[in-house]
Amino acid sequence: MEKRVMTDSKRRKGLMAASALLGGVLVLSACDDGGDKGGPSPESSKSQAADVDKAAAQETSEAQITISPKNGATNASINNAAKVAVAKGKLTAVTMTTAAGDSVKGTLAADGTSWQPDAQLERSTTYKISATAEDSKGREAHENSSFTTVSPDKSFIGNFTPEDGSTVGVGMPVSINFNKPITDTKAVQDGIKVTSSSGQQVVGHWFNSQRLDLRPEDYWQAGSTVTLKLSLDGVEGSDGVYGVQQKTVTFKVGRNQVSTVDAKTHMMTVTRDGKTVKTIPISAGSPDNPTYNGQMVISEKYKETRMDGSTVGFTDDDGKGEYDIKDVPHAMRLSTSGTFIHGNYWGKGIFGSANTSHGCVGLADVKGAGDADQPAAWFYNNSMIGDIVIVKNSPDKTIQPSNGLNGWNMSWSEWTAGSAA
Repeated sequence: MEKRVMTDSKRRKGLMAASALLGGVLVLSACDDGGDKGGPSPESSKSQAADVDKAAAQETSEAQITISPKNGATNASINNAAKVAVAKGKLTAVTMTTAAGDSVKGTLAADGTSWQPDAQLERSTTYKISATAEDSKGREAHENSSFTTVSPDKSFIGNFTPEDGSTVGVGMPVSINFNKPITDTKAVQDGIKVTSSSGQQVVGHWFNSQRLDLRPEDYWQAGSTVTLKLSLDGVEGSDGVYGVQQKTVTFKVGRNQVSTVDAKTHMMTVTRDGKTVKTIPISAGSPDNPTYNGQMVISEKYKETRMDGSTVGFTDDDGKGEYDIKDVPHAMRLSTSGTFIHGNYWGKGIFGSANTSHGCVGLADVKGAGDADQPAAWFYNNSMIGDIVIVKNSPDKTIQPSNGLNGWNMSWSEWTAGSAA
């Protein structure tokens, strides 16, 4: 990149011309005896200044550089705030550094009229930008600016699920948990768009000031593609706290699999795209600890995991968990409060005949999760995050929509009433 177009000889000639013009003015003034002999008249002083300004203007570049953010700005965006543009000229050099002197890489547009950094900036960091441009006559213009990006204390982000590029079941909502309370929910929701290739209308629902879920009225259509667009950069979510995210996420919806657990008959029926593919004996929650009713979304999968009763409120008099099983096989989470559908190797003769758990749904399995022929193994291998598990005929209440990704337990009118858009 050429940093200097005007040569030293051009500059010297320009300065000489200006000096000559100024010298001529001074000579004329000295020869003029029509005014005060003690010095130039006010009128002649004004004339001299105007001539000097005119001479200087002849050497001034027409290029007009604009640097964003403005000099001295604070709480600047880490995404799109930093830009350099020029009118009536082309940029010849742009440097951007941190206050510590670290360089920031950037790209100059092919036409030379703009520049921007290549990557997202750091939060709570002061940056300096120095830019040089030249006009059509090779005359240089310079501009400098310094700004500070928004701090973590003055910014918020949303942690979202599902992940970009994933394939999920038809019940998977878009769920966003913000790391700070949001008071202007409308401004934030307006900066979030979820669309589907199926054309289904998608509406958001605020469960609280930090959680926003978005879904269609019915399950996603199998095989569709869903796009989440976060345009929260610079959005003021609460007083003086700004968003910093600008991201597009896409995920695919797999086949339509819904599994219905009947706690009364102790059986689970698995349907895929409307057809029954498997019937599996189960054991649900005991009469003292029944399983929630309702539509539940599989949110996590573990081939083996530990289940300690003390973590979900089931404790003995000594404070220890009523159970502590360190190798529960083929476990899939259905609620935040600890409801799972999982393999069970310790129960004998209970599947299809008795409900004995602390609220989970158990399927026959072996210790170590190594037998693919076991019912729990089959169900685990044929399920994905986002699949629906419906529990019915349990003596317990319907699960709360906010307990896990279970907003399907709200009517559409209830759901849309929680939208800020």
